[in-house]
Amino acid sequence: MAPSGVNQLSHPCVYGEFVSSYAERKSRFMKWLSKLFRSGNNRGGTSGNRNHQLIGDENMVWRAPFRSVDERSRTQKEKEELDHAIALSLAEDSKRHRGYRWQDKDNELARSLQDINPPIYPPHAPPVPQHNPYAVPQHNTICGGCQQDIRYGNYLGCMGTFFHPQCFCCRSCGRPIVENEFSLSGRDPYHKSCFKELAHPKCEVCHQFIPTNQAGLIEYRCHPFWSQKYCPSHEHDNTARCCSCERLESWDARYISVGDGRSLCFECMESAIMDTGDCQPLYHAIRDYYEGMNMKLDQQIPMLLVERQALNEAIVGEKNGLHHMPETRGLCLSEEQTVTSILKRPRIGGHQLIGMRTQPQKLTRRCEVTAILVLYSLPRLLTGAILAHELMHGWLRLKGYRNLNPEVEEGICQVLSYMWLETEVMPGFKNMPSTSTCAASSSTSSSSSKKGGKSNVEQKLGEFFMHQIAHDSSPAYGGGFRAANAAVNKYGLRRTLDHIRLTGNFPL
Repeated sequence: MAPSGVNQLSHPCVYGEFVSSYAERKSRFMKWLSKLFRSGNNRGGTSGNRNHQLIGDENMVWRAPFRSVDERSRTQKEKEELDHAIALSLAEDSKRHRGYRWQDKDNELARSLQDINPPIYPPHAPPVPQHNPYAVPQHNTICGGCQQDIRYGNYLGCMGTFFHPQCFCCRSCGRPIVENEFSLSGRDPYHKSCFKELAHPKCEVCHQFIPTNQAGLIEYRCHPFWSQKYCPSHEHDNTARCCSCERLESWDARYISVGDGRSLCFECMESAIMDTGDCQPLYHAIRDYYEGMNMKLDQQIPMLLVERQALNEAIVGEKNGLHHMPETRGLCLSEEQTVTSILKRPRIGGHQLIGMRTQPQKLTRRCEVTAILVLYSLPRLLTGAILAHELMHGWLRLKGYRNLNPEVEEGICQVLSYMWLETEVMPGFKNMPSTSTCAASSSTSSSSSKKGGKSNVEQKLGEFFMHQIAHDSSPAYGGGFRAANAAVNKYGLRRTLDHIRLTGNFPL
């Protein structure tokens, strides 16, 4: 076979003649290979055609030397011997099964060739590791729960760290989280059910999770002072509401039915005033409070505790005056009327009041004020705030303040009610529109009205009644109070009252 200009060997192969032993085959082949490289290095020439020889996949470039005729015959002879050796080797391999012994020796021979001419393999991208939350770590990993090494077994990768499965626990209940989904608050994991129990608001009336609306949002009502959360449906399903503190009745705590359509919670019932006799000490204490601010009431104005129906009838018979809707709880009466008052306090029977005794009483007008009527069964602080408000109406009429617009008259009466509550809820409060002597006198008089010390419940109720006055949305009671309070804080009570007498309005 005539030699060509280029010899190509496409894959690494084992070359040599088939001999009786593996050592002889390898020795003869290596001798031939070293002879071939020596002859190529010793021959040379600077003229003639230059050809290239590519060996294997390594793309190595060799310069082929110029050969004479004798050299060509020698090369041709060596080539024929090589071809003969390859043919014998292939024939022998086709007859034999590839056992481990022959395969190992052939592999060693192939590796010897690769050591001489190492192959160059094409570049490839490393495989992308697949995330498995429960897999055996390849290296020692610190558990985010117990802070121990995860040496063997399954582990969980989450939130940028790793855990033993039994160490990935709910922040709320402390049990392991084995579900595929969980809730996360900051870096604290929770069972979905535990997180719902913790974060999803519950109705404080029916004690169920507040349902979502049609838009999928959690919609609920919340009292602005008590922060009582409840389902919107309870505003229309006849759930009872306390007539004093306005909280809705919980399904696990029944309210007391007063008997006139009103209900009272147990906290408000603790300090409720039930009849006219019980209210007399409080009434006289508030009159003393007025006297301490140099606003003495010259006339003895009767005071009666009445039922809701009797109060509404008296409102109908009254020609003048503005009444707080939808619920009026006190009235400064100017006309002569017959009013049914409560003579004997009722007692609690089951969840209602029973055994109440009433008595009709004819009220005769002796001055500008006939009587002061207050709704019964209200807590002591609320009853006192109503009395302070109605007494201010009486004081204005007795002192000749005529034809005041509702915002001015109701506003200044609310200020006196608010001021009295301040002395009850905050006994050390000294920001009063009077001298220090009057402040001390009013504080003493208010202290005399107490039936012992106030409980935390009563203290909180007093703060709520002050909140009601300050945040009333009605123009006369709410807007009037805020305007009157601003004037009193700026000019004092006496100068504000003098300005009202002269102009009929608050000083600016």
